[in-house]
Amino acid sequence: MKNLTIVTNPLINRDITYLRNKETKEYQFRLALRRIAYALAIEISKEFEEIEFDVETPLEITKGYNLAKPIVLVPVLRAGLSLVNSFIEMIPSAKVGHIGLQRDETTLKPIDYYYKAPKNLEISKVIVLDPMLATGGSSSAAFTFLKNKGANDCVMASLIAAPEGVKKLTEDHPDVPIYTAMLDRELNKSGFILPGLGDAGDRTFGTL
Repeated sequence: MKNLTIVTNPLINRDITYLRNKETKEYQFRLALRRIAYALAIEISKEFEEIEFDVETPLEITKGYNLAKPIVLVPVLRAGLSLVNSFIEMIPSAKVGHIGLQRDETTLKPIDYYYKAPKNLEISKVIVLDPMLATGGSSSAAFTFLKNKGANDCVMASLIAAPEGVKKLTEDHPDVPIYTAMLDRELNKSGFILPGLGDAGDRTFGTL
């Protein structure tokens, strides 16, 4: 799992516990998810390229920095939307695309139903947002779709990943770094992560 970075600290571990707990209320779930997403955004940004320029403070000229590449966030609908606000707050200049993928509950394979993204993906760093990296099918399909549209500098951000999903994404897209807050044990027969936290989209949006 050389492509995998697990972003962890005591505060993230605490918030993952909130997410796992079936008694956690929707507003508490959203707040914990939001805090973890901030941490993911900060960790991923360590790899951003910078440009240097002169900036004038009230006292003198010094060096300033900005991002060298445009950043494009692509949440996988619907659960990926829950990560967008935190990333946008950390990267206000980022643009946002959307990919709609749903899992066939029989085959567990992704079916695409919507796509809209900014232009010029080929000059951008593209971050795919999906809270649960389970089978890896949807994420892999998303990256294949984006690469066909010109994306060549891509990153995966998730809250919780299963070994099966990491393996699938690494095999299909070995050039894509994967960032997650927790690597869980395995998938069950229905393709849900164990111990996991249930359905992230349902728990975020109250559609249980």
